Amino acid sequence: MKKKNFSILILILIFSSAALARQEKPLANDGKSGLYARSLDHVLRLREDEVDLATAALIISENWSDMVYGRKYLSKLDDMAREIRERLNKEKIPANYKAIPEINKYLFDELKFESLSEATDPNSLFLHTVLDTKKGYCLSLSILYLSIGERLGIDLYGVVVPGHFFVRYDDGQVKFNIETTSKGGSATDEQYIEKFKVPRNNRDNIYMKSLNKIQTLGCFFNNLGNSYSDIGNMESALGALKKAIEINPTLSEARANLGNIYLKKGQTNNAISEYMAALKINPGDAKTHNNLGNAYSDNGRTTIAVSEYLEAIKLDPNFVDAYRNLAIAYCIQERYSLAVSRLKEAVAIEPENTNVYNQLGEVYFKMGEYNNAILRYQKSLKINPNLAEAYYGIAVCHNKLGQVTEEIESYKKVLSIQPDNYAAMVNLGNVYFQQKKYTNAIELYKKAVKIKENESTIYYNLGAAYSNIKDYKQATEAYLKTIEIDPKMGDAHYGIAFSFYYLKKYDMAWKHIKIAQELGIEVSKEQVDAIRRKL
Repeated sequence: MKKKNFSILILILIFSSAALARQEKPLANDGKSGLYARSLDHVLRLREDEVDLATAALIISENWSDMVYGRKYLSKLDDMAREIRERLNKEKIPANYKAIPEINKYLFDELKFESLSEATDPNSLFLHTVLDTKKGYCLSLSILYLSIGERLGIDLYGVVVPGHFFVRYDDGQVKFNIETTSKGGSATDEQYIEKFKVPRNNRDNIYMKSLNKIQTLGCFFNNLGNSYSDIGNMESALGALKKAIEINPTLSEARANLGNIYLKKGQTNNAISEYMAALKINPGDAKTHNNLGNAYSDNGRTTIAVSEYLEAIKLDPNFVDAYRNLAIAYCIQERYSLAVSRLKEAVAIEPENTNVYNQLGEVYFKMGEYNNAILRYQKSLKINPNLAEAYYGIAVCHNKLGQVTEEIESYKKVLSIQPDNYAAMVNLGNVYFQQKKYTNAIELYKKAVKIKENESTIYYNLGAAYSNIKDYKQATEAYLKTIEIDPKMGDAHYGIAFSFYYLKKYDMAWKHIKIAQELGIEVSKEQVDAIRRKL
């Protein structure tokens, strides 16, 4: 009996030792300094061959969200790599190009990692999100693939082209591309060059080259900058994009994206500089020509802006935003017919684009063709019945046409969709004021001042409305607020003098009637004499 138990114990020890040996067999990245990095600065100080890409990517995840614990995900990646290695050993497949089908089968067929059709969520950039959701886009899926490859010791590299990122196997003898958004399928270099319009006239750029891990991180910083921009963190976006350019100076997208941040911050000269640097690397980028046009337009250089928009359209004849921006530039130049022509071209490209119809309405309004404008606004509402901007455009057209009832109904439509639409609120209040419906006007003005507390004009309107219903106490309060914001609004001083007179505060009435005169407001002699007599 004892002998049998001893034999069982021996077998258990043998199997345990075998399992332990399997478990403890190091992965190819074992011992790299990069595994112990705790900050991005630490990572970027390492020799390239000491960098662990997954560790670096997860440090960025931890910086993005306090809820992420990177070490947990590293363990998950290690387990995935060990599983693939075990399968390769079982099938006697070496860790070279022959292993790629097994990696693809495991990641895409069994674990069901898949590509997102659009990278609309900034979280989809990060390695932890890909591991949690099994969804990613070109860069994030490629980071996953490269992280598995570095643990297996397979010669994999990241490759960037304009607007895309993929993986390449290259051991010096065998070389082919791996498309992570197509379950690991392969495409030739020429196919990537054609599809993504890789600039051929500049051999010094980064495109189509096998990147080292630091350069791959540079591409990651570019996308990280966009993610920070998407959530409104402009300073972090600026830092990430500057780091991307520092690592990869010839990555056109990083310079263009940095230009976008500068443009949002109102630093148009810096934006122009970055856009021009981007176009020097990739002159065929229609989006950057369009954005450069926006920067020139913001800088008041409309003629140059027009040439950039035209270049964008030449490069991409279906670029609707470029047509719309070109139309805006033509309107600034008061070349309204050209604006209409370009917007009609945009309609032909995207017949269901509500923004284009809405913009056409605005141009016709500027041309004084109010009925034509209304027709375009109505067309946009057929596509999107909740487009407040279109109802607002219709309202101002009815105002010009003297159609008060229709104007009121249109403003009410705006406010039913956007209850805090300040312009619609004030304009509707003004219409009621003109109709002598002062109580209705007051209700709207009071809501408006809660939205914009430092807008003097609306307080003046409120004071005038109260004055017309002989509520001089409320009128005085509104006028006082007006001159607190704008002490040189003569009409407000005149109005407050009028209110103080009826409140029998003749000294205050005299003070403000004199200020109104000094500010150039025409005051009748009878009113001055009336206040003087009371004094």
